[in-house]
Amino acid sequence: MTNATVSNRRISPFRLSVLIIVLIGFGFAGYTNVMTDYLWFDQLGFSSVLITQILAQSIMFLIGAVVLGGISGLSLAVAYRSRPIYLKFPDQNDPFSVYRQLIEQLRKVLLIGAPLLLGVFGGVAASSRWETALAWLNRTYTGEVDPQFGLDISFYFFDLPFLTAVTTYASATVLISGLLAAFVHTVFGGIRFNGRKSSITKAARVQIAIMAALYLIIQGVSLWLDQYKTMTNSSGLYTGATYADVNAVIPGFQILAMISAVVALLFLVAAFIGQWRLPIMATGLMVVSSLILGGLYPWVVQTFQVGPNERTLEAVYIDRNIEATRKAYGLDAVENQNYQAKTDTTAGALRADAETTANIRIIDPTLVSASFRQLEQFQQYYNFENHLDVDRYSLNGKTQDTVIAVRELNQAGLGSARSWYNDTIVYTHGYGVVAAFGNQASSDGQPVFLQSGIPSKGALGEYEPRIYFGENSPTYSIVGSDKSAKPREFDYSAGNSESDQTYTTFSGNGGPTLNNVITRLAYAIKFQSEQILLSDAVNDKSQILYNRNPIDRVKAVAPYLTLDSDAYPAVVDGKVQWIVDGYTTSANYPYSRAENFSRSIADTSTTNAFGRGAINYIRNSVKATVDAYSGEVKLYAWDVKDPILKTWSKVYPGTLLPISKMSGDLLSHVRYPADLFKMQRAILGSYHVTDSGSFYSQQDAWMTPNDPVGTTSTSTGALQPPYYLTMQVPGTDAPAFSIYSTFIPRSTGESSRNVLRGYLVADSDAGSVAGKVSPNYGKLRLLTLPKALNVPGPGLVQNNFNADSEVSRLLNILRQGSTTVLNGNLLTLPVGGGLLYVQPVYIKSTGETSYPLLKKVLVAFGDKIAFEDTLTAALDSLFGGNSGAVAGSTDPVVTPTQPGDTPTATPSAALKAALAQARQAMLDKAQAMASGDWTAYGKAEKALKIALDAALAAAK
Repeated sequence: MTNATVSNRRISPFRLSVLIIVLIGFGFAGYTNVMTDYLWFDQLGFSSVLITQILAQSIMFLIGAVVLGGISGLSLAVAYRSRPIYLKFPDQNDPFSVYRQLIEQLRKVLLIGAPLLLGVFGGVAASSRWETALAWLNRTYTGEVDPQFGLDISFYFFDLPFLTAVTTYASATVLISGLLAAFVHTVFGGIRFNGRKSSITKAARVQIAIMAALYLIIQGVSLWLDQYKTMTNSSGLYTGATYADVNAVIPGFQILAMISAVVALLFLVAAFIGQWRLPIMATGLMVVSSLILGGLYPWVVQTFQVGPNERTLEAVYIDRNIEATRKAYGLDAVENQNYQAKTDTTAGALRADAETTANIRIIDPTLVSASFRQLEQFQQYYNFENHLDVDRYSLNGKTQDTVIAVRELNQAGLGSARSWYNDTIVYTHGYGVVAAFGNQASSDGQPVFLQSGIPSKGALGEYEPRIYFGENSPTYSIVGSDKSAKPREFDYSAGNSESDQTYTTFSGNGGPTLNNVITRLAYAIKFQSEQILLSDAVNDKSQILYNRNPIDRVKAVAPYLTLDSDAYPAVVDGKVQWIVDGYTTSANYPYSRAENFSRSIADTSTTNAFGRGAINYIRNSVKATVDAYSGEVKLYAWDVKDPILKTWSKVYPGTLLPISKMSGDLLSHVRYPADLFKMQRAILGSYHVTDSGSFYSQQDAWMTPNDPVGTTSTSTGALQPPYYLTMQVPGTDAPAFSIYSTFIPRSTGESSRNVLRGYLVADSDAGSVAGKVSPNYGKLRLLTLPKALNVPGPGLVQNNFNADSEVSRLLNILRQGSTTVLNGNLLTLPVGGGLLYVQPVYIKSTGETSYPLLKKVLVAFGDKIAFEDTLTAALDSLFGGNSGAVAGSTDPVVTPTQPGDTPTATPSAALKAALAQARQAMLDKAQAMASGDWTAYGKAEKALKIALDAALAAAK
């Protein structure tokens, strides 16, 4: 080779410089990513979580890389060193001669580069199983055993997934290494084919035989583990090992595992005696045995033994499935109660349920978001979620259900004023919560707010109103400054002039501090914004806030949790806290039925159904809070008996707080999580039956009815969501904040019977004593209706509403002009000895600034219907003129401005006169409606509005 040729192959200094710069760039980008992650976790106080993850992934990568790279490299080296030397030179009769020469030229690249490359792939594959490895290393025994093998349930949670991963990886490693060795031996003549004849050197024979033996041993271990996987196999009707599995499939796996060991031994023998016939015949026998033991024999048992006697033979295994499923989903302690629901209405029937009827929610959180925007948004750069949340507060010693929302920042509303400076430095946070009485509406149908305005005022008292962390917060904001600096962050506007604009400076600890050039450069790269590095608004006291969604923050610090799809706000101890429910889940609980999480929680109210797969075990193991001002995350160990939570608390020690650290105010806002309740109702549709014979016949299977309203944009046929209400369930002593759902008979066709069969309620009141959870919290009660009773289900009630001639006539009146009628959520309550349906009816004009107004209330009990202006009037009409109870008011109320204050009002002469005029207008309106004089009806409606406006003015 000439010097000129060598010179041409050298890399020019310019190209070398570019290559170095590119490598440094990639390295620094990787460094900044790790650096910013560490700063974020460290600021939150969860740096140990990130460090544990990085160490676990790194160690798993090294193990995977060394195992695959090392074994494959060793296999290649042994195969190459033991090659026949006499075949080094080209042979025209050898088809591999050309490849041999090429490999000789690239020997070092292949012998070193190939194992290194395989090691990288192996390391990446192994590092993805870091969670499985950590869970196995820190596994916690449950003390419960499966009914077939008598193994602790923890074996299926932790050991089996880990052992399966190890055998899969080991099998792939040996297979790849064996194929590489066979390739080298074939190319270099260790294995030669000459027509029908073939020859193999001793070295090749020994290596290939050992690799085959190792592979068969690993396959034998895998087959032995497969018998345990039958505990979670689904046979259609139920999950777990069936009669055929126990008597044919499991023994078949055991026999095949032993056959694999024998065949492996024969390969080792062949390695030294040089006779291949025996192991090859044994391998063929193993294949035939797998077809017989793994397919034919179980089919024979299932078809000819189980099929004719399935109900009898499968009974014991169905019992196992029922018991395991109810336990895995927390349904083993459900209180069943036969509910002889009445369908006839009598006067005074609701007198015993006065507290429940007083709390019936007539404000629909899926409809009034537009009302919140029009009445409480104030500026275009604020917004409210489309679906509001339901919570409760203690006001004047009584529990008050509320519809609550956070006034979040909406930078899209800034329009042409948007810039990096405004988006990042000025408009950084939302402001305040807005809460409305769930059971009250004003005379014109608006929500009645108990907390509202900017600045925020109302019954919830003083609290920190600034919302830096929310469900729709900006991607990042830069906040904080020196105390002497002029505030830059826009807080709120008290008027239209510049002097009315209020500014603030963030004083919390919400994000990493940008106190040096390296940190600023790292975040400039992360968010691809040079302004972070160059802007004079960024100083040594500045903090950068990001990852601001409460669910994202909790998921980052507790990656082992499956989170509820709805984080909800609450004013707790003078702060706005986001409360997030976390679940520990598994798909490996033996004999428990698996359900797809995403499909089970999907209904008309679900706004964030993550793509999550099937599970067969779930616990609400963690309650998390995220401070809306500082972003602080706290994780409370809610279910301390859960073995999965115990395991992860060992992996991440010191990250969980005990319940004793929860304040009474926080506990008073804890809810029974909706997603858990949805999973449980999906299971209970079949598993309310505990007798194996009845379960097998599926004659009493239930399902959740479709939402007859469907107020959201979800597809037609979506399930009715569960609803939160304060109510007294039959058999209990007092009302409690609860979540409920209904059941109708299961049907896959259009001829389903929409009659009620079950009513499931979960007590959602955790109490208000610091560090102590109410013993009634989480208690599930199932009211089962006799089959002889045909109590209408939600769909049938809605059809009855729509088909009623009087209701239709009144709705047509409401639709006059440019208005549309919106049906609110259809609630079902077990009161009056039966089941009462309540549905608020809203009207909305077609204008861009219009919003729904509550105008009517539909109620039903049995087959009877009433449709009036107020819930109290509707109930009285339904129950013989006097229901015996008073429901939520539709009159304006005066709310206390501080907790404990008692509102007082003395009627003035003007107020009395206005109320008298309103009463007369209502009488005129009723008379006009009865006579069909719609002109008079319109005049009376107008007079009523004028009188009520006058009453409002007088009351103020």
